[in-house]
Amino acid sequence: MSLEQQLIERLTTLAPVHLEVINESSGHGGYFPGKESHFKVVVVSNEFNGLRLVQRHQKVYAVASDLMSPGRIHALAIHAYVPEEWQGQSPASPECAHAPKA
Repeated sequence: MSLEQQLIERLTTLAPVHLEVINESSGHGGYFPGKESHFKVVVVSNEFNGLRLVQRHQKVYAVASDLMSPGRIHALAIHAYVPEEWQGQSPASPECAHAPKA
């Protein structure tokens, strides 16, 4: 199973009403086809009610902890919302300084 699929599986334990997992690996240095190292996740869940941003991130890291190891997920951008906050889109990711040049 791909890292992306494993990440999706773990994030579903947070009972999301909206979930996006975007593999952004191709925009980073050392990329080759099939590499899975950089992900952006958008999670909208009632599980985050009453939690500060850092606590929301801690919940996401807790369910993905076994995927965050050398040779697996190197970077994880987290956008965690409660349904009342979700506006239908997340911020764009910044360009990587070491991204492959076209």
